[in-house]
Amino acid sequence: MITQGEVVSIAQDALYTIIITSAPLLLISLIVGLIISIFQTVTSIQEQTLTFVPKILAVFLGIMLFGSWMMTEMTDFVNRLWSDFSLYLS
Repeated sequence: MITQGEVVSIAQDALYTIIITSAPLLLISLIVGLIISIFQTVTSIQEQTLTFVPKILAVFLGIMLFGSWMMTEMTDFVNRLWSDFSLYLS
C-alpha cells in the first residue's frame, strides 16, 4: 500500500517537473513583456494589443527550441512513475 510519504514524494517530483519544464517559456514571455513595456513607456504608445503578438511569437519560438527537452523531461517523469507503479500497489 502506498504511504503518505510516497504520495508527497510523487507530488513533489510532479511539481518540480512542472516548474522546470515551464520555466523557459515563462522567462521568455517575461523578458519579451518587459522589453515591450519599456518600449511602450519610452514611445508613449499605450496600445494593449501590442504585447500579445511578440509574446506569442517568442513563446512559439521557445517551444520550437525547448520543446524536445520539455517532452523528454515529462516522459522521463511518467516513465519513473510507471516503473514504480507495482511498488505502489503492494
